[in-house]
Amino acid sequence: MMSPEGDTGIRLVADRLARTLKRDALVQEVLDFLRTHYGCDRVVLYYFYRQWKGQVTAEALSSLEYSIYGSTGADDCFNDEYAQLYLDGRVRTMDDVETAGLDLCHLSFLKNIQVRANLVAPVLTEQGLWGLLVAHHCKQPRHWSAQDISTIQAAAQKLATSPSISVSPL
Repeated sequence: MMSPEGDTGIRLVADRLARTLKRDALVQEVLDFLRTHYGCDRVVLYYFYRQWKGQVTAEALSSLEYSIYGSTGADDCFNDEYAQLYLDGRVRTMDDVETAGLDLCHLSFLKNIQVRANLVAPVLTEQGLWGLLVAHHCKQPRHWSAQDISTIQAAAQKLATSPSISVSPL
């Protein structure tokens, strides 16, 4: 016979596992929808596991050649200034990274992961900047419309307000 403490421990583990499975399914559903909707090469979720340090924890791809799963990004480039812009709700669009006037650190990072056009929205929970939802065109420039921006903002909001995300970290 299990003690009440053991029952509580098992229940906590089961609850966390259920939240994790719900979160992972929701994230993949959102990424797959965005990739298909935009017809782009890659959509990723970049999760911050501590202040301004993170990694790609999920992706939807048009081809495996575009996978950056596990990438930790250009941590040298992402600083308090960039973070504050996203904390303020900034959505960043770049139709062509070649002509966007980026600093060398950022441009080099994006070229290294085959980004030609970029759309980024923050996933903001009550605790702050949880992650970034990012769409990439890898082969060519792309103009991001107001509707594209609205769609990624709605997707980021859906993630941010999901109980499986807003109540616990990854």
